[in-house]
Amino acid sequence: MQKIVTLDVRPLLAAGEEPILAIIKAADGLAEGQTLRLLAPFRPVPLFSVMQRRGYIHEETEQGDNIWQVDFIRAQAAYQLSPGSALEAVDWPDPTVFLDLTRPEPAEPAARILAAIRAAKPGHVIFALLPAEPAILLPELDARGHKWAGNYASDGTGYRLLVLRGDKP
Repeated sequence: MQKIVTLDVRPLLAAGEEPILAIIKAADGLAEGQTLRLLAPFRPVPLFSVMQRRGYIHEETEQGDNIWQVDFIRAQAAYQLSPGSALEAVDWPDPTVFLDLTRPEPAEPAARILAAIRAAKPGHVIFALLPAEPAILLPELDARGHKWAGNYASDGTGYRLLVLRGDKP
């Protein structure tokens, strides 16, 4: 199953057609966990409220050359945490360390996250962006007394991990 379903409405608009029905049909056809990626020649502001009423949130990016990319994802899926995540993460302080580990060597993410935890003070939060869920690291964090919360980015580009440092490094 494709994680991202792309709909380019530029040809429809160039032909003088209204793309809203194609957009709604594409959104209604999404399977659980899929994102609708819309490509348009302008920022489709009126569509944002239409899709919000249908239960979607959006992320928008101007690509240049009159191309806007807008990703629509069901709101509940956007905030779904991985099993084992600390539900109280919404009340944690803002992260003090940000790690982009999307292109590391194989063992590097775990080592860098653990090093950041050792350097942080108890109660500090570390944010890491990873290429995938660090399945081996998560039980290690639990065993060391740290709390964590994580989920996949809505556009499928990576895994977001928050770690609340416990009393022991």
